[in-house]
Amino acid sequence: MATKWIHFTKIMCSALKKKKKKDNSSVPRQGGKGRKVLAVSVETPACPVLAVFWAVKLTAVKTRCFQSKSLKIQHVFGRAAPPGAVSFSVKHTEGVSVEVACRGQAEVGSAPSSRMQWPLDEGTFLRISMSRASTEVNDNKVTVSFYAEGGQPINQAGVFLTGIGISLDVDADRDGVVEKNNPNKASWTWGPEGHGAILLVSCDKESPFTPASDCDDERVFSKEDLLDMSRMVLRTKGPQRLPRGYEIVLYIPVSDADKVGVFHVQNPFFGQRYVHVLGRRKLYHTVQYTGGAAELDFFVEGLCFPDDTFSGLVSIHVSLLETLAEGIPHTPIFTDTVVFRVAPWIMTPNTLAPVNVFVCSMKDNYLFIKEIKSLVNKAGCELKACFGYINRGDRWMQDEIEFGYTHAPHKSFPVVLDSPRDGGLEQFPIKELLGPDFGYVTRDPLFEAITSLDSFGNLEVSPPVTVAGKEYPLGRILIGSSFPTAAGRRMTRVVRDFLYAQQVQAPVELYSDWLSVGHVDEFVTFVPTSDAKRFRMLMASPAACYKLFREKQKEGQGEATMFKGYLGTDTKRVTINKVLSNDNLVQQNQYVQRCIDWNRDVLKKELGLTEEDIVDLPALFKLDKQGKAVPYFPNMVTMIILAKDLGIPKPFGPVMGGECCLERRTRSLLEPLGLRCCFLEEVASYHGRLGEVRCGTNVQRQPFAFKWWHVTP
Repeated sequence: MATKWIHFTKIMCSALKKKKKKDNSSVPRQGGKGRKVLAVSVETPACPVLAVFWAVKLTAVKTRCFQSKSLKIQHVFGRAAPPGAVSFSVKHTEGVSVEVACRGQAEVGSAPSSRMQWPLDEGTFLRISMSRASTEVNDNKVTVSFYAEGGQPINQAGVFLTGIGISLDVDADRDGVVEKNNPNKASWTWGPEGHGAILLVSCDKESPFTPASDCDDERVFSKEDLLDMSRMVLRTKGPQRLPRGYEIVLYIPVSDADKVGVFHVQNPFFGQRYVHVLGRRKLYHTVQYTGGAAELDFFVEGLCFPDDTFSGLVSIHVSLLETLAEGIPHTPIFTDTVVFRVAPWIMTPNTLAPVNVFVCSMKDNYLFIKEIKSLVNKAGCELKACFGYINRGDRWMQDEIEFGYTHAPHKSFPVVLDSPRDGGLEQFPIKELLGPDFGYVTRDPLFEAITSLDSFGNLEVSPPVTVAGKEYPLGRILIGSSFPTAAGRRMTRVVRDFLYAQQVQAPVELYSDWLSVGHVDEFVTFVPTSDAKRFRMLMASPAACYKLFREKQKEGQGEATMFKGYLGTDTKRVTINKVLSNDNLVQQNQYVQRCIDWNRDVLKKELGLTEEDIVDLPALFKLDKQGKAVPYFPNMVTMIILAKDLGIPKPFGPVMGGECCLERRTRSLLEPLGLRCCFLEEVASYHGRLGEVRCGTNVQRQPFAFKWWHVTP
């Protein structure tokens, strides 16, 4: 009997069942009593992805169609086989593969020949797949012939098939190339063997005519903007048009709308333009299907860094939508997904090479700038002064900003984190730093009060460490806080949450509230070395200072005078003997030493350090009227580190033989490590205002060579 084909645009599957004799109008339930079922499953291979359309005419009975995410159809409503049918054969075009399988059994085998007949047993079904895209609509077909006892042909049924390749592709293997249909593109994992695409936050500013960073603007002004973004390619292959009632849509979840933006390159008559198609108010974009083999380029940007409410993961989907009839909403019948992780903000430790040194130019620090310029020249980096019209009388450069960077396989650029303190330097990072390939990010609390601990002298990062077998190849962030069992000042929660959310430099909270200013850089810092450890941790130590002074007293140097040439207000003669005999000062420094020792134990545990990794620099403190500690003489730990060159606050310690014994001891501790010590006079400019060299300067450094996505948090 000849087959009559009528075009129905349906998707993926059909089922064939034995009909009831008395009722030809209803659709029987699958597996009903006494019925033989031949189910048809249409499958698309994993690579390339094919959406398969089908058109079918069997009888007057209508069919319903389903597709699962795995692209294998198991739950199928079908139609009855002809009465008396006991077997069937299959015939198909060259671009189609058909396999015959039985429920609960392994696959019986392929159906290569139309002459081979298969028993029409309960649970038998056909699995149809296509290995290539169609060149025309309905250019492939499968014909099923039914037979009675003895092999007599009864009837035929068939489906027309249209295969369309759809693949949304990204750089899932992180090599800078958007590969075709990477099997790992819909997930993200950490580590050297991990996978998943990466986004940069477009927090720089390519155009000088925009008031904010690029991520706050839904326009693209130049190709330089696109270089910050991650390329995403929608690859399609198929006939010149989609069957009627179908469309391809690109979309993002509502939860990701404020975290990711997508641009599409269009080519009008007068040059390229870049259209914002997804992000913020735009949740979906209907893709123009061009037919044949096509690649549509999209460019994806991150809009915000990871935070306490944002893990950093975003997903983008493309779906093929079907409408069953006019007025009926579209439903997705095929979806492809890609996942990105937004690259974190990464701090740079003192052990990385310096690039630029920033300092505020004030009326009273001309000589200091002259000294620091000489040091910067030795280190081979550049000094950049911030003048009065920008600093507005604020000299504390380290407190206002922290330099870091962000990194993806295709690009890396520096990003400055602006502190919530917002003194006179409030506009400096926006007006002087934010620009092409130099990003900006800030976190401001809505309700919390700002304290001194929110300044970024209270933010430090260690060099890479290994702790009990766990590696921290980008180091660990150090934050000063209050003692865990007592109320006190803490860094504002919004900044702490931001730092924790970056994941790659797991923060450690220390106890710094015992200090008047309350910054971690007042008692700990790190210097590079050329030995196997690669660094040493320096700590302020009243115990080391008292030990040195007692040694000098025993040597008969008890009357050696401190503060010679000191420009501070206290002009009383201070000797080693007076310092050692001041019981009140001794008790205060015993308290300070206990506070430092508490932090010492935390740092040894959290950074995996031993006593051999720590260098104690002599230091003395005194308590103010609020019981908070301030340096008794310029604190040498609060230094600036430019590779092997150290700019150390001049301590004005007891002079013996024309040399300060504190400077001599510091040299003896650091110079054997390959470091060069330069003592800078900064009393009038900084120490007298409760700051030191590091507080008044800031260093932008080279990024790590290590790729952050190789970290295992």
